Amino acid sequence: MVHILILVYLICISLHKPEDIKNRNNTYQIHRRGATEVTMSLAKDGNHNNNGEQGRCSHFLVVAYGIQGHINPARTLARRLAQIGGCTATLSVPLSGHRRMFPSHENSCEEVSDGLISYIPFSDGRDDGSWPMDSEDRVQRHKANFRSLSAVVNGLAASGRLVTCMVCTLSMTVVVEVAREHQLPFVVYWIQPATVLATYYHYFHGHEKLIVQHDTNPTYEVNLPGLHPLRICDMPTFFTEKTQSYLSKMVLQALRELFEQMHQEKSIVVLVNTFDALEDVALKAMQPYMDVFAVGPAVPPLGALQHKNESEAQIHLFKHDEKNCMEWLNAQLEKSVIYLSFGSLLSYTKRQAKEILHCLQDHGQPYLWVVRKEGRAEEVDFCIREANAGKGMVVEWCDQQKVLSHPSIGCFVTHCGWNSTLEAIMSGVPMLAVPSSSDQPMNAFLVEKEWRVGIRAERDEEGVLTREELARCLDLLMGGGEKAMQIRANANRLKERAHQAVASDGPLETSLQNFIKSMQNLNRTNQENKRLA
Repeated sequence: MVHILILVYLICISLHKPEDIKNRNNTYQIHRRGATEVTMSLAKDGNHNNNGEQGRCSHFLVVAYGIQGHINPARTLARRLAQIGGCTATLSVPLSGHRRMFPSHENSCEEVSDGLISYIPFSDGRDDGSWPMDSEDRVQRHKANFRSLSAVVNGLAASGRLVTCMVCTLSMTVVVEVAREHQLPFVVYWIQPATVLATYYHYFHGHEKLIVQHDTNPTYEVNLPGLHPLRICDMPTFFTEKTQSYLSKMVLQALRELFEQMHQEKSIVVLVNTFDALEDVALKAMQPYMDVFAVGPAVPPLGALQHKNESEAQIHLFKHDEKNCMEWLNAQLEKSVIYLSFGSLLSYTKRQAKEILHCLQDHGQPYLWVVRKEGRAEEVDFCIREANAGKGMVVEWCDQQKVLSHPSIGCFVTHCGWNSTLEAIMSGVPMLAVPSSSDQPMNAFLVEKEWRVGIRAERDEEGVLTREELARCLDLLMGGGEKAMQIRANANRLKERAHQAVASDGPLETSLQNFIKSMQNLNRTNQENKRLA
């Protein structure tokens, strides 16, 4: 499955022109400049949050990969930081991703403002959205990223917007190097569950040998400090893949380097896209090793969607027909629709598409099925045409949060990516987890065993979700049995806890304020040490 992930990843982050977000650019202020000027002379934007004097302002430079699963939580974090008095934030993604975010300006390096935060791209020297294919290519891009991000920091300082802290999503080790070069504190933004953070930490700190020794026994239970027992099959797939691809090796090595860099710091600070009521055990388990702040869920409030607040809404890198999709949902009965989406990276094989199609046709419930056009094989197109002729609707992409919040949705068949999982939790929708790679098996474990808001389907030996297994799970989840009713009740309760977390003056806001205070104290300490040196 991972070799498919590499191919699909390359397709997904290649440049194209998504028309669906073109109108959003009308709400943004564009600072035009040439490709080499953007990091050298950045105009100061008077629309930013200026609560607090310039000398006391905290300016967070948030750096993320240019793919949808990283951009949206990073953007949500940056906007939340900028809404706190005395703080500003800038989001920086690779130029290829920046162009897709703002497609009407794709031929130039432009700083963009939405009135609250700025968006400034950086360059890997290629800027085509491709992924490094060998170690030499990775080294060259790493050097280019370092030079470009360093220039972003210098350019912001020259324009009067001195960066006081750098934040990176997951394993962007180059951000750590740039932060050290400029003597800035750096913070890791962990956009996966705290349980996954704890698992990686202990894997790299004494438990790697134990996990690898039992990688052929999927039901073997590993006891990690402070966590409930975890089976090998619930671990991140990068630990136990029998034939590791270059991508898998590169991801695991990058994470190893990140944890090594964190270990060298006097104070380790990690922001996690979760909330206390969701993962209190894992968050407490990590407190002896690092300062952990729960700053999730990184999902925009539903009010922003309902009132069409474009600056709050999620960024979509794929074209979608929202009008037809929502009109179709409006015509369906409450909690009757099966919603299926396997995220922004994975694609369907011909066999997998057929298995899902036959199950949905036999099951008889209305369904909304997301099948992205990018990388889709011709034989899959035939299944799509047949699926559209039945009781369901197939779309290339949709605004998932809006769909999940619609009253007609009865369950969510998901790959269990963390963003999708949080969106389902925020909407109180039961999940049918079909994990594939990375953190997804552990997310599925949490959904089924820890929170009991869904069930997990098992793939066959070829990695395919069969029609029989899908039908079995749908019957259980969409039926009126005791287990289905309990899952729905659990999902509604967890939804309430999630909304309490993001409420004004709630746990999320408190956690962000505590984080900002700790960064301000750290900066004051560093400045005093420099003065005394």
